[in-house]
Amino acid sequence: MNIATLRDLPVEQRLRLVEELWDSIAFDQEALPLTDEQREELDRRLDAYELDCNPGRVAEVVLADIRKRL
Repeated sequence: MNIATLRDLPVEQRLRLVEELWDSIAFDQEALPLTDEQREELDRRLDAYELDCNPGRVAEVVLADIRKRL
């Protein structure tokens, strides 16, 4: 299947394919190891989160706010 064929698919079907591809990438996370810089940045962000003690907002509330703005 080439790109032109994919572009001809209905949007819903293309979205399903993207989701399946993304899920397969997430499943194979070890295939793309983190660089030292990425690991350091993740550690820095985790440290900042732990110091802040702010759990953030519930995802449903955030999504509702985003939908209001659309």
